[in-house]
Amino acid sequence: MTAIVEFLRAQPVVLLFLILGLGYLIGRIRMVGIELGPVAGTLLVAVFFGHYGVRISAGAQAVGFALFMFSVGYQAGPRFMEVMRAQGLRYFLLALFVVVLGYVLSALAGHFLGLGPGTTAGLLAGSLTSGAALAAAQEAVRSGLVHLPGGWSADQVIAAAATSYAITYVVSIVGTIVVTGLLPKLLRLDLASAARALEGDRKDEEPEPLQARAYRVENPEFCRVSVGQLAQRYWDGLAVVRVRRGLEWLKAAPEQHLQPGDELYAYGYANFFRSGIDGAGPEIRILADLELSASQRHVVIARQGAVGHSLGALDLARRYGVVVLGVRRDGYALPVTPALVLQLRDVLTVIGPVWGIKALPQMLGPVERDAVETDMTSFVFGIALGAALGLLAITVRGIPITLGLAGGLLAVGILVGWFNGVRPTVGRFPEAARWILMEFGMAVFVAGVGLSAGSSVLVALRETGLTLVLASAGMVVACLLAGYVFGRKVLKLDPLTLLGALIGAMTCTPALRPIVRESQSAVPALGYTGTYALASILMTLAGTLSAKL
Repeated sequence: MTAIVEFLRAQPVVLLFLILGLGYLIGRIRMVGIELGPVAGTLLVAVFFGHYGVRISAGAQAVGFALFMFSVGYQAGPRFMEVMRAQGLRYFLLALFVVVLGYVLSALAGHFLGLGPGTTAGLLAGSLTSGAALAAAQEAVRSGLVHLPGGWSADQVIAAAATSYAITYVVSIVGTIVVTGLLPKLLRLDLASAARALEGDRKDEEPEPLQARAYRVENPEFCRVSVGQLAQRYWDGLAVVRVRRGLEWLKAAPEQHLQPGDELYAYGYANFFRSGIDGAGPEIRILADLELSASQRHVVIARQGAVGHSLGALDLARRYGVVVLGVRRDGYALPVTPALVLQLRDVLTVIGPVWGIKALPQMLGPVERDAVETDMTSFVFGIALGAALGLLAITVRGIPITLGLAGGLLAVGILVGWFNGVRPTVGRFPEAARWILMEFGMAVFVAGVGLSAGSSVLVALRETGLTLVLASAGMVVACLLAGYVFGRKVLKLDPLTLLGALIGAMTCTPALRPIVRESQSAVPALGYTGTYALASILMTLAGTLSAKL
């Protein structure tokens, strides 16, 4: 082991990526239905190696932190501005309620349990699984914003916060998964039934396959009523249906009627063809030269004409001949239904003819070919500006007030993300690029936290480990139960969306998958994406304040 440790000390690149790789592998291990996830896995591996005294450079950890915080701000930008305009206010209030309650409970625990400097900040950050809160607290200590008690150095307080975070983070993940799993059973809620009620009896965990079929109209009933009435009766709002009469394609108006011998060519989900459309007449072969699904692309919602409108209102199937395969928001799949309201920077996966795909940017936003490159100028200068902004301080009655590194990066990230929503050609940061930089940055930062905590975590476990575990478990249970009551009684959120929103407010991503799996629906992801970004911002502010506890 000594030889391995010496090798890793001499090879920091090998050390870092070995920790990340092992962390991701461990994070995938499932025990009693619980998957810890990559952050917890990386933290555990880093604590193990840190026990032997190996470290990564402070510069590498700082770069990882900068990538993570700026990406979080960029992702939150459009959502934050929407909330400031009173859209999604309920999600903001729920996130605020959970964060404030967590802060108050951690302060009470620190006071009555006599937790040392930095330990309370780690308790708050770990119990709400927020690496951003820990980073903000540590930065506040490092920059001198916090008055340290006698006999304590900044390095000691930072290490104490990291150790407390390492212990309580795992407790919070397990606790959040257990509580959100038990809560529906205690309240006798059938999540799958609730999802079907919200989605109109449609299951979205495994979308039905797409099909292309054609029929010759021979049923007099299909000619007796108007095209608009047929659409109300049979159309699912997503399938592409075209009418051919003789050798010409018709643009059938709602008031028009079909005629015997007309041909219906349709492309859509399999359930559409079970709605009764096959009653029009015998099925015929699809024309070989008919272009129904020649191209598949990802489209980023950026135009004001699309933001805030439902898929049904946009009517992409009839206007552009495209079918929506999927919708992702902040990296999470959402249920594809006509009622789904689109938000800024949602990503639509569509399939259809080339002419339809080419027309989409004017209405929706850039297609993947126009959005694969990151605007590196905005990205690098944004991080530089955020870091510089965090250094500025205003003294009020002898008290320095500053955003700090975390706040500066977050603020500039929010502004760049919002501005990209207004002008999609500026500040491009595609979802895939944002995801990998945010994930990688967070992993590097957590690896540094675990390595620095490794040398003291065993001592902390012996001295205050049980106290921290119980305090964290109590905070998790209290925040989730009180948040559920607040969400139901005050905010009037439905139970399924509320569970996802609570998980987002706790910033506990690993807990989302079990709820999605049990409900057989992506509906919880709607609530999760509504609160996660907002909670990340609020936790950064709470982390800075908690450093003074």
